[in-house]
Amino acid sequence: MLSGRRLDLLDPTPVDIEIEDIAHGLAFVARWNGQTKGDFAYSVAEHSLLVESLFTRLYPKAPVKWRLAALLHDAPEYVIGDMISPVKAAVGPGYEDLDQRLTTAIHVRFGLPAALPKTIKSKIKRADKISAWMEAVQIAGFSEAEANKFFGRIDPQITGDLSIDLRPPVEVRRDFVSRHAELLAQL
Repeated sequence: MLSGRRLDLLDPTPVDIEIEDIAHGLAFVARWNGQTKGDFAYSVAEHSLLVESLFTRLYPKAPVKWRLAALLHDAPEYVIGDMISPVKAAVGPGYEDLDQRLTTAIHVRFGLPAALPKTIKSKIKRADKISAWMEAVQIAGFSEAEANKFFGRIDPQITGDLSIDLRPPVEVRRDFVSRHAELLAQL
């Protein structure tokens, strides 16, 4: 990793996880395989910031630790990349195992439970689907009807004033690290 840490992908440990490495990797991993409008790819780091914001809007009384979990929901992708669900399924259970081992190390590193409660995972997934709908319509060329078909209808009250503005990776990386620090400070 850029931090100098060595990360064993098959046996990751919390002491080898650094937020700067996560933020850097996620800021350079493109969602939608880079097939989005704009001068910059829409990164997993930007997506993660949006998911945490949506989660907070959906569940304003949720404890800070679950907002942190929402921010880190795709953190393993800093080393394994972002794959669409059909590809993950084709790769098979090995991908899921690798993802879970990395998730566990990341969670433990930042004071979260190794495995999130199912209710929290489903709430984060709800915010994730709303984010995917917004991405589809705003930057990936989907009509609202197409996005509704794939991701479900969204409540415009939740998305309200949110918009997707594509930015350089260095800005997104900085904001991801900053948001992470804010959430940790509130724990």
